[in-house]
Amino acid sequence: MSTRASRLAASALSQPLNRRRFLRNLGVCMALPALESFSSRLAGAAAGAPALPSTTATGAPLRTAFLYFPNGAIPGAWWPTGLGSDFVLNRTMEPLANVKQHIQVLGGLGDVSANAGPDGGGDHARANATFLTGVRIKKTNGADFHAGVSADQIMAQQIGLLTPFRSLELSCDTVLNVGTCDTEYACVYQHNLAWSSPTQPLTPEVNPRMLFERLFGAGPPAERAKNLLIRQQQKRSILDFIQSDSRNLLREVSGRDRAKIDEYFSSVRDIEQRITAAEQARSGRPQPTVDAPEAGIPASYAEYIRLMFDMLHLAFQTDSTRVATFMIAGDGNNREFGEIGVNDGHHNLSHHGNRADWMEKVGKIDRFYVSQLAYFLEKMEQTKDVDGNSLLHNSQIVYGCANSDGNRHSHVNLPIILAGHGGGTLNPGRYTQFKDEPVTNLYLNMMDRVGGNQQMERFGDSTGRLASI
Repeated sequence: MSTRASRLAASALSQPLNRRRFLRNLGVCMALPALESFSSRLAGAAAGAPALPSTTATGAPLRTAFLYFPNGAIPGAWWPTGLGSDFVLNRTMEPLANVKQHIQVLGGLGDVSANAGPDGGGDHARANATFLTGVRIKKTNGADFHAGVSADQIMAQQIGLLTPFRSLELSCDTVLNVGTCDTEYACVYQHNLAWSSPTQPLTPEVNPRMLFERLFGAGPPAERAKNLLIRQQQKRSILDFIQSDSRNLLREVSGRDRAKIDEYFSSVRDIEQRITAAEQARSGRPQPTVDAPEAGIPASYAEYIRLMFDMLHLAFQTDSTRVATFMIAGDGNNREFGEIGVNDGHHNLSHHGNRADWMEKVGKIDRFYVSQLAYFLEKMEQTKDVDGNSLLHNSQIVYGCANSDGNRHSHVNLPIILAGHGGGTLNPGRYTQFKDEPVTNLYLNMMDRVGGNQQMERFGDSTGRLASI
């Protein structure tokens, strides 16, 4: 098995970029990050091959992510002052100071499909279900729900089988796909961002342990669960099962690559230990029930979000996927935030009626979510990609919400941030104010970067492409 694993890793020296590099052993399948020892030959192979979808001009993978936070934002604390590159971050976005040059704040984008129209109440369900689809959803509380294909899935279809996971869907919220949730709208609308068809939502993974096993376990779910139980009983790390293979690999790569692999393995071990600690804290037992609803979910909400962000970072670093959605929490979420001193429900507070003390609390929550975004973006910027640029340079990442002002359920001038350089095709470090354009226009720009020559004329309610982003 060790010899085979070494051959698999070494074979990447002569394979195109879209071939995976794995270390495999009993119940373990670990993708490796991009290594310079492989990159020169990969570039040579890519030079004589047609351009692949979701690939930058250097041949590196282009990553796309859509990150969703709930209930809008306090406009007066969100929007920067100044325009263009001279903008100054407001209170809510201050945590992004270290990556300011890598983000674009986009004003004037809307989601008119989330408007009430003749359907009346249900803005939170409509906001969630239309943010990435751009189409009006059918108002129903039954199984005859109907939305649209989401932007991330259009991109995932273009990428095809270039990566082990065509897309990843994550959340730190409760997921309900049955019943009624918001003013006679089926819960499926409010609890899913990604849709592979108008009648097929892609349920996000909320359990850190299950996500970890998907990324690093081998075989179907039942086999992964069995192998996990073995590791738990033996109190062994997933890295213990690839020790001989990793030693062989380390002998074949450069000194810088050895440091990179060590850092990667340390990140995997850290995540594994944090999940185990959360499982034990939740269960009070040394061997928790893996499939329990809260298995592996930390008590701290900030740690929960960062744990999921860390696994998304590893998925991008190892090119396990190039498309992801992370519904941090769905619209209408009423979580309390005791860890930042807010003991009232977020949704309730968002209907503040301009009361200063309530608005102050919502502003703290908005800033809390942006702080988690900053953590992720800084980590992406600090990680080198195969072409020497950062992962953030080779990414296009949307952070936003389909409710601009939760107090009024407004769906115009949405709070939208576009992070990353798109492999050199985006021009971040700016605040741009557009004039009443649908957010789907932004998605058309992003699809162009993923699909190369396969450009869509329209998507959802789009009216064209955004100029000069």
